[in-house]
Amino acid sequence: MAEWNAYFRNEDDDEAQEEGEQPQDFKVTGRDCIVFLVDASKEMFIKGEDGAPSNFDMTMQVVRSVYTTKIINSPGDLVALVFYGTKQSQDPTNSFKHVYVYHNLSELGAKRVQQVDALRGDKGALLAAETMGSDETSLCDALWCCANLYRDCKQRLGSKRLLIFTCRDQPHGGDAAKDRQARTQASDLRETGVIIELMHLMKGGGFDVSLFFRDIVSPPDDESELGLQTEPCEKLEDLQKRVRARVQKKRAMARLNLCLGEGVNVAVGMYTVAVTARKPAPIRLYRESNESVRSKTRTFHTQTGSLLLPSEIKKAQVYGNKQIVMEKDEVDAIKKFDDPGLFLIGFKPMEKLKLHHHIRPAVFLYPEEGEVKGSSCLFSALLTKCMEKNVFALCRCISHRNFPPRFVALVPQKEELDERKVQTTPPGFNVIYLPYADDFRNLDPPQTPCASAEQVNKMREIVQKVRFKYRSEAFENPVIQQHYRNLEALALDMMAPDDIEDLIMPKVDQIDGRLGPLVQDFKDLVYPADYNPDIKPSAKRKADSGGTAEKKPKVELSEDDLRIHIQNGTLGKMTVPLLKEACKQFKIRTTGTKKQELIDALINQMST
Repeated sequence: MAEWNAYFRNEDDDEAQEEGEQPQDFKVTGRDCIVFLVDASKEMFIKGEDGAPSNFDMTMQVVRSVYTTKIINSPGDLVALVFYGTKQSQDPTNSFKHVYVYHNLSELGAKRVQQVDALRGDKGALLAAETMGSDETSLCDALWCCANLYRDCKQRLGSKRLLIFTCRDQPHGGDAAKDRQARTQASDLRETGVIIELMHLMKGGGFDVSLFFRDIVSPPDDESELGLQTEPCEKLEDLQKRVRARVQKKRAMARLNLCLGEGVNVAVGMYTVAVTARKPAPIRLYRESNESVRSKTRTFHTQTGSLLLPSEIKKAQVYGNKQIVMEKDEVDAIKKFDDPGLFLIGFKPMEKLKLHHHIRPAVFLYPEEGEVKGSSCLFSALLTKCMEKNVFALCRCISHRNFPPRFVALVPQKEELDERKVQTTPPGFNVIYLPYADDFRNLDPPQTPCASAEQVNKMREIVQKVRFKYRSEAFENPVIQQHYRNLEALALDMMAPDDIEDLIMPKVDQIDGRLGPLVQDFKDLVYPADYNPDIKPSAKRKADSGGTAEKKPKVELSEDDLRIHIQNGTLGKMTVPLLKEACKQFKIRTTGTKKQELIDALINQMST
């Protein structure tokens, strides 16, 4: 008979899910699919100034990056690569001119990455010219071909995205008939649930999205979606960042109702801001066929050996030397505190929220207009008032069914834009999980000498010299990067990759150059003149080999001394062995062996 709590989640599972490892409650089900529609006109192959890569080469690098990312993070997603404005034509139906389907809508593999690699650089441009060429453009046919790719896919599709890469703001050269046909086809695509995005690139004379593409792309569904960017991408980093923002999945960790009072509910979604990167778990393979092995767990009776059905398995908990047997419904009732949701308790000034109240990674709260109409308006009003009054909302949070309740602080966050009026920080609430009273401990810090004012000033100079602006994207995990590079080299038959530079390790030479004599000055202020860190301290004298070391004599406390310690509040300075001896001396029974439990037992005994 198994322990009853072995079948249900605990708080550790709650933390794992809040970090985004097991996202649930998705709006859509099915496979995500992306179609890259790339302009293959001659303008795309013109190189930039000072040997900068062409727009076509930048696009292929981004497509290759998305391919490898999808293989690692979402191997089940479907991706296609289509070129338009080509001389040669190739599509499954052979009915569209100047459209070349390079990759059909299917799962990714090593062969596709190699084929995209062949289109990169100068050799890739020559191969593209020989294979596809450049000719007239019919964006209507290209969009129609992409619609057929979505339609002919046998898999169940979730989100459908179409990313257009081009450097021409008028692909048809001002032909009104072709422009009208393309707008009509784009409207038909949007009605079928396809989200059309424009990744426009820099060209001579600029790129005006209002001439044609403003009517092609999909408008944002809500404020959480990024709108059409008017400025074209000049560098590869800008294009990669923009594509990553479109391709990144936005899945809510949980969708809850924020109850503000009697019958006033706001639908909100909880999102993870950052997720810990880990190496994927290994997959067991059958050595005969190299197929993945699935494991099944079955429970048998220990005496008869018969297979037990789920209805025959009970849960039990030992309490008071007795085994309490419970049914599954009873365990569900014990675990359930209330329905999932956020319940507003009140508001507190921001000064009441301390840094040590942060006990686990925070999540982000954003309204879900699709769940409850008017949620965005009420959420925005609440956010505005919290920022004006400099307060945070105190709530009770139950993120999932059968999860224990937590008290959380909803800290308002203001929207921030960069110099291009692009959103860098979204508006919403940061959910800070607050500790319970049991989470606080009384610590006895060791008594150490305080630093002098001169030492503090010297260390302040050192800190100012080595300070720099921290950016999380500037530091990569060298172990994970090396792991995936090895897998990539093995899958693509590449040479063994070089070792990854560990950017986490400090750059000693640069630090020494910045600090100069400051380090030696600080050492002279702190350490004595004859101090040598290379000399190890002398070892302690060992006990004589003829006998064992003598035990320390027991220290007995009188009742009066113990009462004095209680009155002065100095019991916490006594060690755990001394507290245990005191409990044994006065014959006090304790419920545990922790220091605080021993102190509470002594105080309760002496107060009676």
